[in-house]
Amino acid sequence: MEILLTGGAGFIGSAVAARLVRAGHRVRVLDALLPAVHPGGRGDVRLPDGVDFVHGDVRDGESVERALRGVDAVCHQAAMVGLGLDLDDAPDYVGCNDLGTAVLLAAMARAGVRELVLAGSMVVYGEGRYRCAQHGEVSPGPRLAADLDAGRFEPPCPLCGAALTPGLVREQAPADPRNVYAATKLAQEHLASAWARACGGRVLTLRYHNVYGPGMPRDTPYAGVASLFRSALARGEAPRVYEDGGQRRDFVHVEDVAAANTAALDALAARPPGSARAYNVGSGEVRTVGEMAVALAAAYGGPAPVVTGRYRLGDVRHITADSSRLRAESAWRPEVSFAAGMAEFAKAPLRGGERG
Repeated sequence: MEILLTGGAGFIGSAVAARLVRAGHRVRVLDALLPAVHPGGRGDVRLPDGVDFVHGDVRDGESVERALRGVDAVCHQAAMVGLGLDLDDAPDYVGCNDLGTAVLLAAMARAGVRELVLAGSMVVYGEGRYRCAQHGEVSPGPRLAADLDAGRFEPPCPLCGAALTPGLVREQAPADPRNVYAATKLAQEHLASAWARACGGRVLTLRYHNVYGPGMPRDTPYAGVASLFRSALARGEAPRVYEDGGQRRDFVHVEDVAAANTAALDALAARPPGSARAYNVGSGEVRTVGEMAVALAAAYGGPAPVVTGRYRLGDVRHITADSSRLRAESAWRPEVSFAAGMAEFAKAPLRGGERG
């Protein structure tokens, strides 16, 4: 197939591009090379031989229409990432993520391109799945600054205030976005579903959990926690862990995420026209942020992590995936274990010039 890959010069996008080429697809990348993500401009782009690169923004209709010519399917990775805690950033998030997606979908409808794989995110769930011993499955409310200031990081049962047991989140869980970025990622899914119904398209959304691996950006507001820890180690500093380090996450290697994209593209043809379906993409290994910091520091040979007790109000405490739906409905399986992935990542270069 001829695949248009938006955001294909980024961390995840470039891994997806390489995987698609290995799978025998023809790939065209559309990327705006925004300075915040690509400070070196075109010199930062590392794509496999044979990939057609188009420098353009998904918010620009002419660039999108040019990139869509001759395309069979779209893999939409382009997005502004991060929490978006400051509401002054909201217009940028909505512009990049939602306006950009709307422009792309409208152009796809005109061009007759009817197959889409959308890069989603686990952030649409908000806090993960919790069970109270007395009240069963419950949805805790937003964590309060007063509780976090006092070191009470675990969300209590909203009915009785008792401690909760966290569990795995399935795709049918209700959405509960708790920051600007999360709200825009959920809006992307709704836009894509509306597009599919309106034009008989097919869309599969891959809700990524915490993606890490070689080529992550270093020292930017867009970097994930794994990259921030890794950057600190490269500077000879201890990783600084927020809260008490007990936040549960599913750290999934970028190569497994890239493989999920190729599996989703292969599965699109079997879906009925006008349909939309979401899949969690996680490793299946539940780990804490503190465990990840310890594993990276040990593999790098750097200072041990420091637990700070600090917090970000838009963060959730626990969010981990049940990825069994994708396993059941495709040939995809995660292949990189937490131990092997962290050992590799500790020694791999980050994007932005660091060579350690």
